Amino acid sequence: MKKAVCLLSGGMDSAVTLYFAKREGYEPVALSFDYGQRHLRETESAQALARGLNAEHHVIPIRFPWKGSSLLDQQMKVPHGRVPEKITKDVPSTYVPARNSIFLAVAFSCAEAVKAESVFIGANALDYSGYPDCRPDFIAAFAEAMRQGTKTGMEGRPIRIMAPLLHLTKKEIVQLGRELGVPFENTWTCYEGGNRPCGTCDACVLRAKGFYEAGIEDPLVGHAGLF
Repeated sequence: MKKAVCLLSGGMDSAVTLYFAKREGYEPVALSFDYGQRHLRETESAQALARGLNAEHHVIPIRFPWKGSSLLDQQMKVPHGRVPEKITKDVPSTYVPARNSIFLAVAFSCAEAVKAESVFIGANALDYSGYPDCRPDFIAAFAEAMRQGTKTGMEGRPIRIMAPLLHLTKKEIVQLGRELGVPFENTWTCYEGGNRPCGTCDACVLRAKGFYEAGIEDPLVGHAGLF
């Protein structure tokens, strides 16, 4: 069976991407990161998702001592109460500098070592938080950098970056997740910790938009979104 390394934060998008890779016939190796984020609720969800598919799962510890993000610095405020149109236009304080570059580099290292054909990432460039490292141009440029800078690329066997959600709306991601049988109750999107999503951070607002527009109940809040 062909093998893929899947970046798995434990959020909705990464969960749908993991299940998509499984449906496409890949044996997934899931990678999550403990990078000093505000809470580990997402990582716990990632562990549950990986167990549900009986997938190999690694949690990689890494630290950003320079911080530079409200996800890393408790003294900075996470944005709350913004409307989707505003969220998708600005780069918010929750952006972690070059995070996807670092995560993808680690994923490519793992992929070369385990002889995986592809690296999957749940990046989305439509209903997203405006992060520059979720855009198609970045994904394409990083793939080319890895083609140039890896043994597999030099030998003409480049590892591909697969971003199946890149051009989907949150509504379409929710619909795809239901089709794939993703256990949304085992995902966590909220930037805040706790036992229940806050409902007002950017991640919660975009997730709610997806469930509301899809007309599907979000098991974490008990109804089809918060709108």
